[in-house]
Amino acid sequence: MTRVLLVDDQSLFREALAVLLSVHEDIEVVGEAGNGEEALRRAAELAPDVVLMDLRMPVLDGIAATRRLRAERPGARVIALTTFDDDADVFAALRAGAVGYLLKDVSSERLVEAVRAAARDESVLQPSVAAKVVAAFARLPDEPPPVTSPLSDRELDVVRLLAGGHSNREIAAALFLAEGTVKNHVTNVLGKLGARDRTQAALRARALGLLGP
Repeated sequence: MTRVLLVDDQSLFREALAVLLSVHEDIEVVGEAGNGEEALRRAAELAPDVVLMDLRMPVLDGIAATRRLRAERPGARVIALTTFDDDADVFAALRAGAVGYLLKDVSSERLVEAVRAAARDESVLQPSVAAKVVAAFARLPDEPPPVTSPLSDRELDVVRLLAGGHSNREIAAALFLAEGTVKNHVTNVLGKLGARDRTQAALRARALGLLGP
C-alpha cells in the first residue's frame, strides 16, 4: 500500500485527486495540506510514501517545502504537480529533491502510474519537462565521463524511452518486455553510464549522443 499526501492550496483540486487515487486498492490517501508549512506538519504525523506537491502556494511554497521535506523525511518521495513548466520551476523542483514533475493536465492513468513509480524510487517526468532537462544538460560544456562498456541495442531502446520521461511499466509495454526485465536493463544502464539515477542517466545519454538527433 502506497501512502500519499496531497498538497495544494485549492481544496476542490485536492478533493478531486483524493477521489481519483482512492479507487485504486494499492494507494491510500492519508492526508491533505493547503500550503508547504502544513505539508511538513502533516508529513511528520502521517509518514507518507509519496507527496504530490503543488509549487505555488501561500505561507511556504512547494520548492521550499520539498527541500525541507527531503531533509526531514528522506524516505518520502515528492512529485511536483503543477500548472507551470517554465525552466525556473522545473530545475528548482528537481534541485530541491523532487523525483517527478507532472503538469495538472496529466491523464489520470499517468498520474497513478507516477505515484506507483515514485513509491518504487523511480523518477517520472512529464515528456515536455524531460526534454527541457535533457536540452539544458546538452548545453553544458563539460565532457561526460565515458561509458564503462557499450550499451546493447535493447539498453539503448530503454534509455531513449527513459529520457522521454516514461516509467518502467510504460517502457515494458512499449518494448513488449516484462517490467522486471526493464528494471534490470535500467540498472545496467545506470551502471554503464555512471549515473546515480534515471534523470542523470538521461542527461549523460544525451551528452554522449546516444539519444539520436
